[in-house]
Formats: sequence, structure tokens, C-alpha cells
Amino acid sequence: MIKFLDLQKINSQYKDELKQVASEIIDSGWYLLGNQVSTFESSLSNYIGSKHAIACANGLDALRLIFRAYIEMGIMQEGDEVIVPANTYIASILAITDNRLKPVLIEPNEASFNLDINKVEEAITKKTKAILVVHLYGQACYNGELRDIANRHNLKIVEDNAQAIGAKVSNLKTGNLGDASGFSFYPGKNLGALGDSGAITTNDNELARIARAIANYGSEVKYQNEFSGLNSRMDEIQAGFLSVKLKYIDKENLIRREIARYYRENINNEKIILPQVVSGDEDSHVWHLFVVRSKERERFQKYLLDNGVQTLVHYPIPPHKQKCYKEMNDHTYILTEKIHNEVISLPISPVMTKDEIVRVVDLINQFS
Repeated sequence: MIKFLDLQKINSQYKDELKQVASEIIDSGWYLLGNQVSTFESSLSNYIGSKHAIACANGLDALRLIFRAYIEMGIMQEGDEVIVPANTYIASILAITDNRLKPVLIEPNEASFNLDINKVEEAITKKTKAILVVHLYGQACYNGELRDIANRHNLKIVEDNAQAIGAKVSNLKTGNLGDASGFSFYPGKNLGALGDSGAITTNDNELARIARAIANYGSEVKYQNEFSGLNSRMDEIQAGFLSVKLKYIDKENLIRREIARYYRENINNEKIILPQVVSGDEDSHVWHLFVVRSKERERFQKYLLDNGVQTLVHYPIPPHKQKCYKEMNDHTYILTEKIHNEVISLPISPVMTKDEIVRVVDLINQFS
């Protein structure tokens, strides 16, 4: 069986280093807000190129904390609007609504599945305060026009970088393109912890200060609470693991690029629609997922599974059709709904063998 993602095999590459850092943390007796978290934050900010990195509990919290910080700074208030692609994982939307802000959904670019930047300006109103850019599936989504739009309308650009660590536009990495960025280190991500973890990167000193405080019960000084905060802290174990794995992220992303290139150059089946590179070039993206489309998705998925290839669907139901957003259930986003009905994710990981990659391609080309 060709697994969709073999996390055990991925992490076993670094088993000795992971065990060593775990042992050191256990022996230290210090398990929260210690040297491991500080070291990882410093390493992450250096890697991304940002002034600040703030570790937190997960990727959803990273985005929630950014919007909450902007509210505390007086830049946003309840009822303000945030433009966001309709085709995204629900966490992007939850981060907005959890802060009593209003998501304004726009259709994606059909070729890349990412935000269609050409549709952003027409969605802006007097209440718009931010654009939430999602680098979906590991493809960077950004250009100079997006920054020009934000500047013209005095909007913040917030990046959902949960799936794209290491991607870049020109010489800037995602996570350092906008005003603030949220990361997820869920185990299956390109940089995955062995549990839940997340982080914020930003060059805004005040946002960094406030977000860090809110994540720690709203406190900068113990027992003094400036904000009504959360408990959203990365633990020392996860920080230590992430510091180990961050050293190898570029190597692993390179392998992902090579697999994606092989898929894109060799899959040749008119029933299968391949993702296209819209912004930047092949080397701009990190291919967290390799997502194709098929009008016969169920039959295609069963065919691959019957032949020993695991696949997943990211994501079967778009956010505006989820029960938790009943107020949006009657909205129609034709392209988004079409995409969610057709997408299927092929195996792509840094531990796939050449034989496995070739096998996947051969099977797809034989599908009829």
C-alpha cells in the first residue's frame, strides 16, 4: 500500500535527535515557556525573515490571536469585514467569526485553487479591514497588485500560512509577505510537530506584544492581566521537536517540489485536471498537498485504493455549506462548490520512493 502520508516514516528519519531533545526536556523539569520555545521562536523568525515569531497552541489560535490583537489595538472592531477565499479549510473562517468579525467570501482562481486577486477589490466596502490570504495546499498566493489594493484601501494583509512554510514570492517567504501570518504545525504539515502547535510571525512590534500576552491569559507580567486572554501556549516538547525538524524543512520541501513536477509532467489523462502554477514559478511553492480534480472522484478514488494507493479529499464540504454557518448555507459560490465536489489529494511526501511515485502516475494514466 502506498500511504497517503507516512508520518511514522517521516519522523523516524530524525528519531535519535527527537529522543535526545525529549530526554533533555524531561530532565530539565521546565515544560512551558522555557528555553525550547524561545529557541524555536528565534529560529522560526530567522527562517521566515520576520522580526517576531510567537509560538502558540495551534494554527487556528494563531489566526484568532492576530485578529484579536488587531481588535485590542483599535484597528478592527466587531462587525468589521475580512475578505477570505470561499475555497479554504474552515479554520480560516472560524478565526474571523470567533472574533465577531464578518467573513466576506470570494471565489478562488480555478487553476490554482487560491484566492483570485482580481476579484478582491470589488468585494471591498467601508467596513472591510483585512484580506486573509490563504496559501492553500502549499501554493504561494501573493503579488504586487494585492499589496497595492491593500495600500489603496488601508487594509491589513493576514496570511494563513498553515500549509506553506518555506514557500516564497520573489525573495520573500510566505509568512513575511503581509502584516501578520498564522502557522500550523499539525503533525501532517510540511513542518509537523508530534502534536498540535502553531505560531504567528509579524514585523509589527505592538501586534506581537499583544498577541503574545493574549495567548498567555492576557498577561505579560504574572498575575497581572491586561487583556481577557486565552491559554494558547506551545509546550517545550513540541518546540524542541520543531527546532529539530526545522533544520530539514528545505530539504523536504525540495523533494515535494520534485514529486509535484514529476506528477505535472507525466500525468496525462483527460479525466484528471492538474493544479496549475499561477503565481511565481515551480520553485515558489512547497506542495503541502497535490490536489487534482476529477468529475468521477468517487470512482477514481476507489480505483486507486483498489490498486494500493491511498488518497484523501481536501475538503468535501466548503465552509459556507457547513451546519455551523447556517446563515451562509443559502449562499452560492459556483466555482467553490464545483471544486469541493471534484478535488482529490494524491500522495506526496518526502519519504515516497521513486517506484511509488511512478506507480501512482502509471495507475492514473491507466484510469478510464
